[in-house]
Amino acid sequence: MRLLFILLLVLLTACQTNEPSVREIDMYNTDSDMVGTATFSEHPDGVQIEVKVEGLTPGLHGIHLHENPTCKGEDFKSAGNHFNPEGKKHGLMNPDGNHLGDLPNVEADSSGAVDTELMLADATLLEGKKSILSEEGTSLVIHKDQDDGVTQPGGDSGARIMCGELKADPDKEEEEQSTDPTEIKGKEDDKEK
Repeated sequence: MRLLFILLLVLLTACQTNEPSVREIDMYNTDSDMVGTATFSEHPDGVQIEVKVEGLTPGLHGIHLHENPTCKGEDFKSAGNHFNPEGKKHGLMNPDGNHLGDLPNVEADSSGAVDTELMLADATLLEGKKSILSEEGTSLVIHKDQDDGVTQPGGDSGARIMCGELKADPDKEEEEQSTDPTEIKGKEDDKEK
């Protein structure tokens, strides 16, 4: 019995990791207004994304994970292309496979709100080729129109109208962009020591 307990304890300790299993990001529109959140959770089949946003026109909207963790400018072009570590074609209906960052359309209700869960199949928040936190991270982008699931390269889903940054190290940017003189002074003092 004691051996079983020790074995179980060792097994549980070995399974622990410092890598994230849940991450939440803020979503912004093109006017830089926060319009909701997206929560990413590690699951055996991939990464589940819970999207809660408002301010969309009612109807279907394309949503994709993009390759860069930046949402700058009115068009969010800084987010780059769809996340596609395997070099596949766009579209969930593509017979040759799809971008890893391709997701099903989301539907905004009559008030313009979305509250839904999506599965980013085969992706992970952990290390590896299919990690959406590899390098600097990725971004989640919602488009003006629906994704048709086949048109290259982006499903003819129109303008990028909402974006959220999923940074591999979310604390890094906060440190670099600090404009609080006491924080900057404190860092300079630390460097002199």
